Formats: sequence, C-alpha cells, structure tokens
Amino acid sequence: MSRAERAWEVLGTVLDPEVPALSVRDLGIVREVIDHGNELEVVLTPTYSGCPATEAIEHDVLSAIEREGLGPAYATLRRAPAWTTDWITEDGKRKLTEYGIAPPHLVIPAEAGTQSSRIRIFGRKADTVRCPRCASPMTERLSAFGSTACKAMYRCLACREPFEHFKPI
Repeated sequence: MSRAERAWEVLGTVLDPEVPALSVRDLGIVREVIDHGNELEVVLTPTYSGCPATEAIEHDVLSAIEREGLGPAYATLRRAPAWTTDWITEDGKRKLTEYGIAPPHLVIPAEAGTQSSRIRIFGRKADTVRCPRCASPMTERLSAFGSTACKAMYRCLACREPFEHFKPI
C-alpha cells in the first residue's frame, strides 16, 4: 500500500469536530492526498468558507498523519469548487442517520407530474425530510438553522422527536 493510500485510511479515523459521527473523509472535506516524495500534501475543502472548525480540522488531519509516521505533511485549503453535500459518502450518510441527523439525500422529491418542486403537507409547501429515528416522512421544519449553519431543526410528527437535518448544498 502506498503512503498516500495509507494516509487515506488514517484520514478515515479523523472525526469532524462538529459532527463526530463522521470522519473528515466521510464528509468529503478531504479532496486529495498527494505524495510529493519528501512530504504529503492533504487537500481540504471546508464545508463553507467561514466554517469555524477549519483550523481544528487541519490540525487534526496533520496530527493524525504525523502520529502514524506518514509525515512530514502539510494541508492546502481548496475553496473552489465549493464543497457540496454530494461529497458526503454513502457510508457517511448512513452514519448521520444512525447519529440522529437526517442526511441531505433524504429530501423527498415532488411527485412526477406535479407543478410544485416540493411535496405539499397539510396544504402547505414543505421540504419533506424523513425522520432519522422512525423513518416517517411526516415531519415539519422548526427552524432554518440548527446547531450549525449547515443544519436545520425538524420535528417528527409521528414519533414527536426533534432532530437536525443536514441541508443539501
């Protein structure tokens, strides 16, 4: 296994400080690992340009590489193309659900042939997000923002539990 491949494995153990159920690799923040011979370059794309966890993530990534004896290494922040929730791995989406956060892929599309881009619930337009606890589509948004700007607060009308939804970006 190459040094870059080993680094990818190590980065799968570095947890995101804001959603510790996911690694930075699961979240799609790690874009590339490049072996320059004498050092590794780890290319990171923050979830958004003002993300307060960017420095902590960079530190944790480089510490993990060093701890495994794969260094020296440095991080490059690449902001273009911008991070998107499409970069979250399928395993990462599963881990979000198990952690109690509805992943971005659980937005239910409007039915074919309707003019609305959203499903109507109780006579109003709404993003329909499945509850990560009971999988019910009967949910309502409580707030456009949750504990971080990339999440919204929802409540399940079936099990009555509140939960966060990772907004599709």
